[in-house]
Amino acid sequence: MNAKSAISKEIFAPHDERMLGAVQVKRRTKKKIPFLATGGQGEYLTYICLSVTNKKPPQASITKVKQFEGSTSFVRRTQWMLEQLRQVNGIDPNRDSPEFDLLFENAFDQWVANTASEKCTFFQVLHHTCQRYLTDRKPEFINCQSKIMGAADSVTSAVQKASQALNERGERLGRAEEKTEELKNSAQQFAETAHKLAMKHKC
Repeated sequence: MNAKSAISKEIFAPHDERMLGAVQVKRRTKKKIPFLATGGQGEYLTYICLSVTNKKPPQASITKVKQFEGSTSFVRRTQWMLEQLRQVNGIDPNRDSPEFDLLFENAFDQWVANTASEKCTFFQVLHHTCQRYLTDRKPEFINCQSKIMGAADSVTSAVQKASQALNERGERLGRAEEKTEELKNSAQQFAETAHKLAMKHKC
C-alpha cells in the first residue's frame, strides 16, 4: 500500500471522509520549532491532503498529515475548512515548478512538492473541489500555469456538461412520456369513436 492509500485508510476513512488528493511537501522556509513541539521524534514527512465528508451536506477540508521517521503510521496535524482558503499561489506561471503557497484566514505556508507534476495534479483537484463545494467565496488562484487551470476547468466543465446532458435527457424523456400519453389518449378516443360508429351502423 502506498503512502497516499495508507493516509486515506488511516486518517480519513475512520471519520467517514473521502480523500480526494494529496501531495508530499517540504517547507521552503524552515520554521524554528522547539524540540518538544514535534514530540521529540526528529525528522518527518509532510503531506497536504484534500478531503470531503461523506455525510450531507458534504464539507471539504485541507489537512496537514505527518509521518515521523521510523514510524509506519500517520498523524493528523492542522486542519482547515476549504472556506478558510483565501489564495493558492503557483509561484511561476511560465515554467513547471514544484513550489507553491497556501494562504488561509489564519495561516500562511510556503511549500515545495516532491515534483512539479505532483503539484500540478494536486492543483487540478483542488481547483475542481473549490468549484464544486464552495458556492460563495472561492479562493484566488494566482501565478498558475494555464495547463493546470485549463485542465482543472475542463474537468469542471465536463462534470457540468454531463449534469446538463442528464437534465436535458430527463426533459426529453419527460416530453416523450407526455407525447406517449397524448397518443394513447388519441388512440383511446379514436377507438371509442370507431366503436360508436360501428354500433350506429349496426343499428
